[in-house]
Amino acid sequence: MISLKPDRSKFPVAGDDGQLIIDRESGQFSELFLGPVHPGMTGNMSLEMLIQGDEIMKAKTHVGYLHRGFEKLMERRRFIQCFPICVRIAVPEPDFNEYLLAATIEELAGIEVPDAALWMRTLLLEMSRLQSYLAWIGGQGSSFGLGLIGQWTIWARDLVLDRFEEITGGRIYHMHMPPGGVRSLLPEGFRRRMTDTLDTIEQVMKDVDKALFQNSVYKTRSVGLGYIDPAMVDRWGVTGPNARGAGIARDVRKDYPYLKYPELDFEVAVGKDSDAYTRADVRRRDLLTTVDLIRQILERIPDSGEFMAKVPNVLHWKIPRGETYKRAECTRGEYGYYTVTDGSGYPRRINVRGPSYTHAVTLLEKMIVNVNLADAAGLMSSLHTYPPEIER
Repeated sequence: MISLKPDRSKFPVAGDDGQLIIDRESGQFSELFLGPVHPGMTGNMSLEMLIQGDEIMKAKTHVGYLHRGFEKLMERRRFIQCFPICVRIAVPEPDFNEYLLAATIEELAGIEVPDAALWMRTLLLEMSRLQSYLAWIGGQGSSFGLGLIGQWTIWARDLVLDRFEEITGGRIYHMHMPPGGVRSLLPEGFRRRMTDTLDTIEQVMKDVDKALFQNSVYKTRSVGLGYIDPAMVDRWGVTGPNARGAGIARDVRKDYPYLKYPELDFEVAVGKDSDAYTRADVRRRDLLTTVDLIRQILERIPDSGEFMAKVPNVLHWKIPRGETYKRAECTRGEYGYYTVTDGSGYPRRINVRGPSYTHAVTLLEKMIVNVNLADAAGLMSSLHTYPPEIER
């Protein structure tokens, strides 16, 4: 929707850096809303932009168009009833929510998770990372007009969802990691089928490398787009590939090891140019690292053994008073759960630390100034955000 007479009073004369000066009386600015329903948006969110010609002069992020209010919903439910809710905070990558919620409950309740369950959780998180990256790469290609990339990677992602369905019975939401462990170990023949899936994905990524990363059009549009100054990383809480693309090797799996990651051999992908192309390449290499990690896990995960600790009746479970914070590395960076209990059968407070909040609001609104309108979708997708993480 374009307004020929925008309400310019909502936009300051100068940007926060003092470099952008807008003449409110010139009448040469238009107001344009991108989203919330738009194929170029990274989910149900909207950008309210002030544009001059095809250049973005100012932008504000609007969220809350999808499901929201998860934290308060969980604080009004018993611990086990929180799991169908928490996974919806990050629909394309839900497993990190159930793992972190379970991990905080286990720490507060003093539960020791069996070794086989730790291996199983590591596998599920890496499978979740793999399918999330495949979906992201398809979105990145489509944002720059290369729809074929999405056709390939969404098909490959569906193969990973097939494997999830074998283990958990669900394709998107799995809820396979309740407090105490996991619901089951690997089904018969899973290793072979998962290995075949990994072989297929590696072949698909060779085609993606040629069609996207070696594509002159994509390089021309993405190189130099959305530069993140390394000095901004700590100041604005930038994590994950967005930080690693700026040359800062930050990964929770290495910095704060959890589950079975200390027993696995891997290096995190790091870039140096800190633009959209570099961030995409970091994610491409991280995806291939995930493929290798899953292969390592499949070699070591046990076929049998205890996979669930003894827990009280979950409908009458009262967790001792306390508070804790647990973190993990998702595709977008550090994902964390701060859980407070008061000795009752309900959480006293749950606060979710999702990377999308800083990346899609603070960072995006700063970076999009002076960007061409045609590159807005590509810039947004290069930051990899999920709106429900913001309005949670």
